[in-house]
Amino acid sequence: QVQLVESGGGLVQPGGSLRLSCTASGSMFSIFHMRWHRQAPGKQREWVADITSGGGTSHAEAVKGRFTISRDNAKNTVYLQMNSLKPEDTGVYYCYAYWGGQNYWGQGTQVTVSS
Repeated sequence: QVQLVESGGGLVQPGGSLRLSCTASGSMFSIFHMRWHRQAPGKQREWVADITSGGGTSHAEAVKGRFTISRDNAKNTVYLQMNSLKPEDTGVYYCYAYWGGQNYWGQGTQVTVSS
């Protein structure tokens, strides 16, 4: 069983930055592929970014060039650096871990982009 705890959300003005963190329990973090998803009010959850156990990354078109996913295996943590934030980036951001037949979700952290 893996527990994921997100942090770093908050209220930010358009054009601002936030860095989200997701810390995992246990000793197997390095083998998990990690993802960030988000869910805006009244919308379906959508994929934001992905990082493999080997460090390969991919980002959704809507955030490419503004958001960057990274990981620190020594700290059991995956990050999402979010720059040039827009009001449409508002939502709950969820961390997701998967490997083999296992998958786990965090509880989410709220990001609100508003002036």
